[in-house]
Amino acid sequence: MTATPRVRAPELRGRQWLNTGGQDLTLQDLRGRCVILDFWTFCCINCLHVLDELRPLEEKYADVLVVIGVHSPKFEHEKDPDALAAAVERYGVHHPVLDDPELDMWQQYAAKAWPTLAVVDPEGYVVATMAGEGHAEGLARLIDDLIATHEAKGTLRRGDGPYVPPAEPETALRFPGKAVVLDSGNLLVSDSARHSLVELAPDGETLVRRIGSGVRGRADGTAGAATFSEPQGLCLLPAHAAEVAGYDLVVADTVNHLLRGVKLATGEVVTVAGTGRQWRSTADDHAHDALSVDLSSPWDLAWYDGRVVIAMAGIHQLWWFDPIRRTAGMYAGTTVEALRDGPLAEAWMAQPSGLSVSADGARLWVADSETSAVRYVQDGVLGTAVGQGLFDFGHVDGPAEQALLQHPLGVCALPDGSVLIADTYNGAVRRFDPETGQVSTVADGLAEPSDLVLTPEGDVLVVESAAHRLTRLAPGALSAAGAVTVDGPRHKLERKPTDVAAGEVTLDVVFTPAPGQKLDDTYGPSTRLEVSASPPELLLEGAGTTTYLSRRLVINGEVAQGVLQVTAQAATCDADVEHAACHLTRQDWGVPVRVVDGGAARVPLVLRGLDA
Repeated sequence: MTATPRVRAPELRGRQWLNTGGQDLTLQDLRGRCVILDFWTFCCINCLHVLDELRPLEEKYADVLVVIGVHSPKFEHEKDPDALAAAVERYGVHHPVLDDPELDMWQQYAAKAWPTLAVVDPEGYVVATMAGEGHAEGLARLIDDLIATHEAKGTLRRGDGPYVPPAEPETALRFPGKAVVLDSGNLLVSDSARHSLVELAPDGETLVRRIGSGVRGRADGTAGAATFSEPQGLCLLPAHAAEVAGYDLVVADTVNHLLRGVKLATGEVVTVAGTGRQWRSTADDHAHDALSVDLSSPWDLAWYDGRVVIAMAGIHQLWWFDPIRRTAGMYAGTTVEALRDGPLAEAWMAQPSGLSVSADGARLWVADSETSAVRYVQDGVLGTAVGQGLFDFGHVDGPAEQALLQHPLGVCALPDGSVLIADTYNGAVRRFDPETGQVSTVADGLAEPSDLVLTPEGDVLVVESAAHRLTRLAPGALSAAGAVTVDGPRHKLERKPTDVAAGEVTLDVVFTPAPGQKLDDTYGPSTRLEVSASPPELLLEGAGTTTYLSRRLVINGEVAQGVLQVTAQAATCDADVEHAACHLTRQDWGVPVRVVDGGAARVPLVLRGLDA
């Protein structure tokens, strides 16, 4: 992280403020405090990671630091003020949030990626900005420096911050995520915002029991003492696997980056996979001891191909977990965030968040939320049934190659071979029929449906997350007569492309270690750069992986435009201390480019420490 010129922070203006008790905040109100502006959007898993990284800083520096979330949305649904208010509660955002629906603040602060952080000093000057996640240690050092400097100058003001918590709502469920049907016919639901599991009677309303204390944490133990952190996916093990494993159910404990096992007879909870640290390594195809691997926001689970498959939303992959051998490893994806079909080890995904297995066990359906797509795994290949890419979304039915979804979080395979889709940001349940290749809408007007459950009787229950309930689809909704065809709006998120010249172009990723850190090559080269393009023909030379953060590219003048997919990481360690901690900074970019005469011969990106 580097010092910046004395640039006055732009004034904070937006549509509304949340978590302030109705007060509109100004920079003058924040004078004397260290301020972190967190530019986020609630669909983005990296943004959710940053929310969790900031929690310890907010606690440690409570009397001098104010975090302001600036919500600059990607999807149309995220521009809805009610949806934003729900997301702020859902994800436990305990700081003021400024609603920036037209990205005015995003542009004023020159943000270019979700998430972006900007640090404002007690005198109102921007002193650093950075993109991506993994900046907690560097931020702590910078805040320490700011405290020392401004305490000496007399410009530091300590005291309570402007956060005002909203009223605590009273509902049986609060932002439920996923659900499964138990052998008893009861329903088990991940009650994500209350950090627990809830068992309901078959009516979907009557409370039977709660597993988990309801307090955010990661403790194993009895049903009343165990703790979770925003759990999501649930997977019942086959009887033979459960008998050997010693538990019946696997839970994706999302924010803890863990898998937990639950003995349904007693409600006892045990950790079965993950260290609790967020994954920040390199992908490999080896099996690892399940309790020794780092995971990253596991979002859903399914029993497929003799193992538990994990939708690893945080790194855009599928992983596997073997509860019998107690091992885990990578299953599909490269960690590049994009849409590309092909062999599992080479395919690209973007925040997979829902899984369901076909009745014959041959196909694994995947809700790939950030590409607004439904994908599938079969015969060692990842394919796409519906969806066009990271920036194309809408509510359009018809032929699958033309249909559009908006950030789906759940899928449910039906006995006839079709699949239901929890089309979350469209508030709808959609259906894709592989036989006809058609997409239709079977229900709409729902509040952020996040999962679908098929009961033994053939009923479909919708986890209507933002309405805090389970909703039963009307009889006949799944029939041809019950479906409707919607030709709604099509959206394409347009990002200003970088004009580049045909021929040789230099890609430079600028990295500056945080204060008190240095590059660390103890375990190999300290930096890594992976480059690819969509379409692949855009790059004549320069694709692949190297250990240098600068790369010579050769751009194809016959391709008018495309996207450079860039992933960079750098390993650092604390300098000049006896027990140095190691850190890994990683960022993914999708850089739209347009090939023009007179275009740039250099494309600079900043991994960390971007000057304001």
